[in-house]
Amino acid sequence: MVESQSIKLLQETSKVHFTGEIGNQTTVTEFSLLGYSAVRELQILHFVVFLSIYLAALVGNFLLILTVAQNPSLRSPMYFFLANLSLSDACYISATVPKSMTISMTNSNLISFSGCLIQLFLVVTCAGAELTFLTVMAYDRYVAICHPLQYATVMNWNVCFQMAAASWISSLINAAIHTANTFRLYFCTPKIKQFFCDIPQLLIMSCTDATTSVVVLLVETIVICSFCFFYILTSYGFIFCTVFKIQSAQARSKAFSTCIPHLAVFCLFLFTGVFSYLRPRSLSTPLVDPVAAVLYTILPPLLNPIIYSLRNKEIQAAMQKMSKNLFRFHLIM
Repeated sequence: MVESQSIKLLQETSKVHFTGEIGNQTTVTEFSLLGYSAVRELQILHFVVFLSIYLAALVGNFLLILTVAQNPSLRSPMYFFLANLSLSDACYISATVPKSMTISMTNSNLISFSGCLIQLFLVVTCAGAELTFLTVMAYDRYVAICHPLQYATVMNWNVCFQMAAASWISSLINAAIHTANTFRLYFCTPKIKQFFCDIPQLLIMSCTDATTSVVVLLVETIVICSFCFFYILTSYGFIFCTVFKIQSAQARSKAFSTCIPHLAVFCLFLFTGVFSYLRPRSLSTPLVDPVAAVLYTILPPLLNPIIYSLRNKEIQAAMQKMSKNLFRFHLIM
């Protein structure tokens, strides 16, 4: 009797539907995202800020993809992987921000069970693709700068397509594993203290034993992130040693212009992601959690095209050329 009353009270207070009971657990069919203000003015501000960020990220990333596709001078492995990274960024930010804007405008913070599952799958897929492409790009720069005579042989187009396909496929498989591992659990509460469905918050909500899911998440995060970090650190150690031996100042500047943006993007994404997933629960607060999530899900897709465009003179020249061609086309029309 007490149990049925508590379930009824939980349904009324959270406005979340349940399909029934399994033992002492409850099957959730909708989740309530609590990372939003109840003040209408702040909701509108949230919508405007996220809309501006979303449009800027989409325009920046698709402009970068279009620039690489339209300019023969940029048809090299480095820019091929950069275009894949931009595609991943566009999908990454699209997995969370549109739903967030919809919630702000409709004042309804509910997301269906299937919607939460799909959102989590997309976020993990794009985050994995982001990390793998950043690592692959480090390998590309290492071969190009440290072994320039072997570059055309090592980084041929067959190898590039295979590496890109492996990055996407491994990210999809990894996301499927984590999504299945998370949603096999039953949840004591449907309230997610975040503005989107994220693994750490869902594991906290579990009323079944989530030890296996937590261990799998921690081990994989530590192993993969450590491997990528030390691999990129080692690659750039060799790269910088080679660059400092180059006598031409122009050649050194060109090498740094392609390496420094990539290193900055990687550090931004890796450290914010690791902080979000591996920080102790004592650092989890209603303010820290959303800020950390924004840093690793929204900031990289927004800043990546800006960083690469500002630091890479070849991309700047290609964008200027493409803009002039488009402008002339519109004048003729």
